[in-house]
Amino acid sequence: MALTIISLIKQVPLPTEMRMGDDGLMDRTKAKSIINIDCQFGLEAGLQLKKQYPDARMIVCSMGPQSFETALRTAISMGYDEAYLLSDRKLGGSDTYATGLALATLLQYLGFSKESEEPFIIFAGRQTSDGDTAHVPSQVAESLGIPQATFVESAKADDKGNVVARRIIEGGYQMLQLPMPCLVSLTPTGVPPRKPSLIGAIKARHSQITVLGVDDIHLGTEKIGLSGSPTIVANVMNLVSERPPIVLSEGQNETEQVDSLIANLKKGGNVLVKKEEKEKKAVETPDFPIVDTRNGAKGILTWAEVTNGKIARPSLELLTPARKLADELGNDTKISTVLIGKNIKPLAQTLFEYGSDEVILVDNDRLEEYLVLPFSDIITQIIRERNPEIALFAATTAGRELAPRIGMKTGSGVTADCTGLEIGDYVNRKAKIINRPILHSRRPTYGESKLATILGFVYPQISTARAGTFPVPPKTEGRKGILSSYVPHLDEGDFKVKILETVRGEGGLQSLFDADIIVSGGRGATDDRLALVKELAEALKEKGVKAEWAASRVVVDEGIAEYARQVGQTGKTVRPKIYIAIGVSGAIQHIAGIKESGKIIAIDHNPKASIFHHADFGIVGEYQDVVPELIERVKNGYTFGIEPVKN
Repeated sequence: MALTIISLIKQVPLPTEMRMGDDGLMDRTKAKSIINIDCQFGLEAGLQLKKQYPDARMIVCSMGPQSFETALRTAISMGYDEAYLLSDRKLGGSDTYATGLALATLLQYLGFSKESEEPFIIFAGRQTSDGDTAHVPSQVAESLGIPQATFVESAKADDKGNVVARRIIEGGYQMLQLPMPCLVSLTPTGVPPRKPSLIGAIKARHSQITVLGVDDIHLGTEKIGLSGSPTIVANVMNLVSERPPIVLSEGQNETEQVDSLIANLKKGGNVLVKKEEKEKKAVETPDFPIVDTRNGAKGILTWAEVTNGKIARPSLELLTPARKLADELGNDTKISTVLIGKNIKPLAQTLFEYGSDEVILVDNDRLEEYLVLPFSDIITQIIRERNPEIALFAATTAGRELAPRIGMKTGSGVTADCTGLEIGDYVNRKAKIINRPILHSRRPTYGESKLATILGFVYPQISTARAGTFPVPPKTEGRKGILSSYVPHLDEGDFKVKILETVRGEGGLQSLFDADIIVSGGRGATDDRLALVKELAEALKEKGVKAEWAASRVVVDEGIAEYARQVGQTGKTVRPKIYIAIGVSGAIQHIAGIKESGKIIAIDHNPKASIFHHADFGIVGEYQDVVPELIERVKNGYTFGIEPVKN
């Protein structure tokens, strides 16, 4: 089989050197750059597949400034044959929608589409460190009209020429079978990327990088660049720590240090204080006419994800911002929730009781398990029929691939991992109008150092909400709503991806949100593969405390913990009364998921670890010494001031 293997890569600034300009765009001029980590695993996945197809054609593509040639040459030195760079000033400021469209157009120009006679597979990274949206793989796949598998740990070809991929899901994994052509995005848990060889480096030095502009690939400028993107960055603010300086334990050994910690906790010590945003300088609103650009779009649409026969908690959380937005919009704005599955009608009552005004029921035996192709097609059909002004999805592994695929179908674009949603205005000084009402989607970005406000100008305005950010709304027993059955058109081609196996447990997903104490392990606590982290959490449970264990992203990426237990920017946002961070370095992405915890206790051997700048109490010491001492105290009845749950 004459297979072509394509890798999409991006060159990104080192996370520690990322900066945002006043215009809301990345300033890369002074930052050292590398190939995005997830993209490196995508490159390696392509090289691994070449072992099965030694004659495969190897292509690497990127979009960006001329400096991205460095990354492309690195890919060649690793074993790729051809390199293409889409570089054009007209692409500056492109959002993920425009980026996905541009990359797909480049691939079509190179001869790759769903009509291609020869098979091909596209590898990409799960997401990039400077955006963390995970949108572009889905958007490229949708633009090309090919199936996809995202959040994939490993991929190989079977004896029939299909791709078999292991995909991360909340609480477990799925084994998927995809026909070629297809796109696969990799998490950094697969085969580690190889180092360039000497022969490869020599080859790369003399290789031709083909640089193309938008005119070369026949891409119009209507939907690219800053002016053509359906979403824009309207405002950027710095994020600052809300906690006072840490109280460190004193002592000559772990026993004295733990005694000191307990004494400090009893004193009360630090309390999380919500800092009010500094009063902004009053900006006079120009006397422009107010323009409502909704053109008849009305209502809020959400999607209810079903796992283990229940509505997933993040889908219930969505109903909190949905209700707030509906109230702000007024005019009897309704919340409609799409519920897709097999024999799921009884779940509609749950959605009514938590705030949905209408449940749009799609009940079909073929839709028992989530698959991105049919689900995105069905929800798009509903959107076109109902014409909602806002569509919200939870930022789970499913939601993070589903929303951008739908956004590509509707031309809407998507704002990822939002922590704030509200209705506001947009003063368009160029057009001399005020857009009202418009959705303001707020998301931490660029290593969680900035809070960006994103606006969408194509309806529906689509956003995903970070799991754990919004509380589940109060339940109103017996609340009623409208139950509407919807019969979609099912395209047989949407079922070409087969689920071979699904392994799903609770995986700590629910209990992380409910826990009073969370014990979390980072890279510095992996010598025993988090054994002491788990043991401390279990000891607390045995004393009747609602406790659970969690992990940082790097631990999940190394395969030591499952994704459902990941806390941070691309994991869960948690709010326990006590958060115990063991061996967690304190990357700002992790802090984003724990900053609303009641008290944060940090244990690390490095006194200069960043975690100590974000914690309330800390112990500087080896976790192998400190944690066993804490476990012994818990076994003797100490529970960090948390009352055990009464049976």
